[in-house]
Amino acid sequence: MKIIVIIPTYDEKENINEIIAAVLSQHEALEVLIVDDNSPDGTASMVEALQNESKRVHLHKRAGKLGLGSAYREGYVIALEKGADYVVQMDADFSHNPKYLLDMIALKDDADVIIGSRYIKGISVLNWPLRRILLSYFANQYAKFITGVQVEDLTAGFKFISKEALSRVNLSKVKSNGYGFQIEMNYAFASTGSSIKETPILFMDREHGVSKMNKEIILEALIGVWAFRLKNYSV
Repeated sequence: MKIIVIIPTYDEKENINEIIAAVLSQHEALEVLIVDDNSPDGTASMVEALQNESKRVHLHKRAGKLGLGSAYREGYVIALEKGADYVVQMDADFSHNPKYLLDMIALKDDADVIIGSRYIKGISVLNWPLRRILLSYFANQYAKFITGVQVEDLTAGFKFISKEALSRVNLSKVKSNGYGFQIEMNYAFASTGSSIKETPILFMDREHGVSKMNKEIILEALIGVWAFRLKNYSV
């Protein structure tokens, strides 16, 4: 079994060594693929040093900030080319605790896609202001209503995905790059016949670095969800 964890980065030097070490320590089947958007703080150079120490660390460097969605799409292709049986997507800032990878691995035979969910058991978020929690929670309820996908945390960025689920999706049809990418991929998975299961996590906002999220990105995604149902994502 090979599981490749895709972590997009831009200026994550304060977190990168620690997050890679934490991921690799969870299970021997785990490898890490960093997709770096030409971070000016030297994130990629730090990953290159780790590559020299471990064959389980991979780096894909891009020319600049090309968007979260495109980072994951490129990461999916590279991971599958490297023979991944499962692909994980997660953040570099420890808002997704690597310990939950073991829960996801344990559930790998229960569904094609496992989502680390903030909302499957109430609201499990730390260090967010109330207005951001409410915006996120009700944005998810709105997206669930519009798309019809029965998932409580459609905007979750922590996912464990089988290669079969990815192989059923025509990634060239997935155009979202920001917050909407998470919603669109979940819709693409559901509409192409993949099963989705949520497992609870405690989401903790980053301690180091700067968040790339803002309310404009969220609102853009909520407008975009109307277009998803008009597409056929099948290969």
